[in-house]
Amino acid sequence: MSPGYQRLSEEAWSERLAFLESIFSPCGHCPRQCRALRAEGRPGVCQADGRVKIASFNLHHGEEPPISGWSGSGTIFFSGCTMKCLFCQNYPISHLANGEYYSVEELAGIHLYLQKRGAHNINWVSPTPYLFPAVQAVRIAAAKGLRIPIVYNTSGYERSGVIRALAGIVDIYMPDLKYVDPELSFRLSGVRDYFQHAFPALREMVGQTGPLKEDANGVALSGTLIRHLIIPGEVANSKAVLDAIHGSELRGAYLSLMSQYFPAYKAVEHPQLRRRLAVEEYREVKDYALALGIENGWFQDI
Repeated sequence: MSPGYQRLSEEAWSERLAFLESIFSPCGHCPRQCRALRAEGRPGVCQADGRVKIASFNLHHGEEPPISGWSGSGTIFFSGCTMKCLFCQNYPISHLANGEYYSVEELAGIHLYLQKRGAHNINWVSPTPYLFPAVQAVRIAAAKGLRIPIVYNTSGYERSGVIRALAGIVDIYMPDLKYVDPELSFRLSGVRDYFQHAFPALREMVGQTGPLKEDANGVALSGTLIRHLIIPGEVANSKAVLDAIHGSELRGAYLSLMSQYFPAYKAVEHPQLRRRLAVEEYREVKDYALALGIENGWFQDI
């Protein structure tokens, strides 16, 4: 099964790139639609300007088993983020926007370099502000022999129309579904409309890719894998997220229930967030998922 981008027509490539270019500057990539004039070098809320900024790229072995496989996921960590999570575990990249600048041609070369090193896929982490150059890079790399799936690794805070434009380019979606309650998402991540946008965006992802498909060795080829991080003191939120998944088209996706929370970044300034997840909290959420019949996926041990 070849990646979708290898089967796209020239007309389809042109349409997708024209759309992504039209929302690049003034910027409308994410739900904030901050209208930053990125072509003039002015950064948006995410701190991305008109250049491609990357914190690191390498083979990553810590993703879910079908993504990492045995050889690793070719992970590209883009700098900046559309959200402002108080507890961000990657805050030097997401909040401080550490990284180096690369041209589109160099980004295409990174894709090919990771494939040559044995990556099972190209894993874009927080790529939303960089979609236009990233898709340009895939087109260049595909012409030079790129043949592994593209993974879209995101917070879930996306515009469904933008996700629609990625059909046939992204093979595997790996979004978070963090919150349902708007006040909680605002208090912890700085956006009230998180679920309002994330839910339809995830529905679009699932509609595009269907259930997770793997090769004979258990490595993912296509599909959607939804992640949810359980936050200390917010068991009710996790249950609401599970209800939203179970009661909708999202139940066709695989779920990764994560217990890896630790107090990073500004979490130490907030009493609720400055501790790790309790075993009892984890068990309550896991048992609730099982009671709903959610079994496809992974429960991260605490």
